[in-house]
Amino acid sequence: MEIRPIKTEADYQAALKDIEGLMSAEAGSPQGDRLDVLVTLVEAYERAHYPIDFPDPIEAIKFRMEQQGLSIDDLIPVIGRKNRVYEILARKRPLTLRMIEGLHETFSIPAESLLKHRPNQNHQQNN
Repeated sequence: MEIRPIKTEADYQAALKDIEGLMSAEAGSPQGDRLDVLVTLVEAYERAHYPIDFPDPIEAIKFRMEQQGLSIDDLIPVIGRKNRVYEILARKRPLTLRMIEGLHETFSIPAESLLKHRPNQNHQQNN
């Protein structure tokens, strides 16, 4: 089993092709072991070369609202008055740490998504 590190796009494409041919390999078999190693190498290459960024905080909130069928009223206990919820969703007011904690704990929105830096948000806070 000759497996080399994935250093180039050509190596990456070749590894994907190998993985495709090994998808039906049984776990614990030599082919299954090769598949496991190749998948690990491909994942490491993808993390370095194709990072997935967290969504914008407001988009993360809207996505969770859609997923769970939430309304503006459902956000009031976490964010505050109804007009504040509208201001947050319209990007007219930044999320506070208390809001971020509440959204994470109550609706399981990843905190990393809610903490993502928004350049225009800092500008608005300073004015």
